[in-house]
Amino acid sequence: MNILKIWTVRAEGMMFRVFILLIGFGFSVSGGVTLIMYLNFLAAGLSFQDYFLFILGRVESYLLLAGIFLITISIYSPARKS
Repeated sequence: MNILKIWTVRAEGMMFRVFILLIGFGFSVSGGVTLIMYLNFLAAGLSFQDYFLFILGRVESYLLLAGIFLITISIYSPARKS
């Protein structure tokens, strides 16, 4: 009975980490697609400097960094000792 309790506690912690991983993956995909979509401005005649200044002003561009951060935290955070 005690082994079952330990296993369920570990499974709950693992499910939280998988949830954070999936949220981070969604943020990364959304931010990456946004950055690729805004690359069309280069074809419209903007310079790289104008592109980067535009990207820095958009909130959804930071989703890529937030997603990579969440993925890194979910993978490399140490497991709880019970």
